[in-house]
Amino acid sequence: MSRWTSPSPRNRLEIESKSHERLLSMEKPTDPANENPLRAEKRKKLHALKEKGLNVFPHNFERTASTDAIHRDFSSLVSGEKKPEQIYRLGGRLMTLRAMGKASFFNLQDGSGSLQVYLRNEELTPDDLFAFEHVDLGDIVGIEGFPFRSQKGELSLHAKSFKILTKTIEPLPEKYHGVQDIEIKYRHRHLDLISDPDSRNVFVTRSKIMKEIRNFFDSRGFMEVETPVLQPIYGGASAHPFTSHHRALDMKLFLRISPELYLKRLIVGGFEKVYDLNKNFRNEGIDRTHNPEFTMLEYYEAYTDYEYQMKQFEDVICHLANTIKGSLKFDYQGKEIDFTPPWRRLRVIDGVREYAGIDPDKMKDEELFKFCQEKGAGFASQPSRGEMVMELFELFAEQHLWHPTIVMDHPVEISPLTKGHRRDKGYVERFEPFAAGMELGNSYTELNDPEEQRERLKEQEAKRGSDEEAHPMDEDFILAIESGMPPTGGVGIGIERIVMLLTNRPSIRDIILFPTMKFRD
Repeated sequence: MSRWTSPSPRNRLEIESKSHERLLSMEKPTDPANENPLRAEKRKKLHALKEKGLNVFPHNFERTASTDAIHRDFSSLVSGEKKPEQIYRLGGRLMTLRAMGKASFFNLQDGSGSLQVYLRNEELTPDDLFAFEHVDLGDIVGIEGFPFRSQKGELSLHAKSFKILTKTIEPLPEKYHGVQDIEIKYRHRHLDLISDPDSRNVFVTRSKIMKEIRNFFDSRGFMEVETPVLQPIYGGASAHPFTSHHRALDMKLFLRISPELYLKRLIVGGFEKVYDLNKNFRNEGIDRTHNPEFTMLEYYEAYTDYEYQMKQFEDVICHLANTIKGSLKFDYQGKEIDFTPPWRRLRVIDGVREYAGIDPDKMKDEELFKFCQEKGAGFASQPSRGEMVMELFELFAEQHLWHPTIVMDHPVEISPLTKGHRRDKGYVERFEPFAAGMELGNSYTELNDPEEQRERLKEQEAKRGSDEEAHPMDEDFILAIESGMPPTGGVGIGIERIVMLLTNRPSIRDIILFPTMKFRD
């Protein structure tokens, strides 16, 4: 039976999509002896090709061009014009297919784009024709032919040979809409990337952002360094760590929650400008802006403070916006956001006054605690005044910070690694930049007084019985800064949230190739 009696390519594609949705909802891999009919048919074709003696999993295929190069080099061709003397070899995935008697058109997709291919059965060798008659959507194929522009004006390649380079068994998602099921989109990212060019572009953009970050800091004399992922004492943030065990040393280790304490050691050692693009791991909840594994940029610069770093933070984000978006003003989730500097400066206490409608400085601790309880703060017992002020800022102010805002001067109780404010007692020189209601980073004028640092960490250590996120004591770190750490400004930036803004994506899972998912049997 001729394969052309099967459903039309469009209908067949829809059938494949539905079959694919059903297949991926199964709890266990399909047994080839009892599998979906569409998969069974594709497997039958695979065996027919092998029995014919055709190698549909060759070791290589020498390509001489990409689809993007064909579009670029032959964009000037007019309708009906062809270049039969210029032969090219292309490889890629067959994404659509329509038959017109003894001729066919299909779209070939490679890493650079897609191109229409025209093929006539009578021009193929018997083996090539047999291969084409047993091809399926999603198969990876190799073709050889010349460029031309069709009568309808579409640049195409006239194929003179056709090879199957990888025969597929698993059906592809429906080409016209891509992966619609969010669970499948995140859990089986390869299918999302195959079927959705916009999703592929997100990750191309993410790669560009990482390169531009390196270009920016390299141009300013910073040195990129690496810090340990496995650490005997976790630190640099308030977070639950992931734990591990080293068998040879018989010791407990923690996955890094922050590279901060190691980068400061490098400042002590004489490297005055350092940055680390790193993976951090925090054993916390998952939502649209949090993933347990995430990417951070942390950089430290000797002889600077948080005021200097506010400007540098604006500089790097504006550089990324101009490079990636071409403007400091662009749309994010249907609303314009303007990164034009200088950004608004907002002290934490002023944010509470403005958005919560109270002045904590005029309230006793008991009154402030009662107010927090009435507004839904999740305190089991009365915390410090600084913790209550910060909780109220998070409850009332953060959601209003759409345009970039530097939130500054945090309570000392929540900032154990930060130098005290030079003017306002009870506060520290710290800032957190916000945009679109999201925190984008964190920065300190770093605490470099070893005696004060020891006392701060002792206070944190004392809290660990009731607060698992309190910072542990790190004697080696204290020893390091006792050797002398110059005045230093440090900054951490959440890469995923920057990527979300610059790619207009609402969820962190959209811009992480393989987000953390609950394991499914």
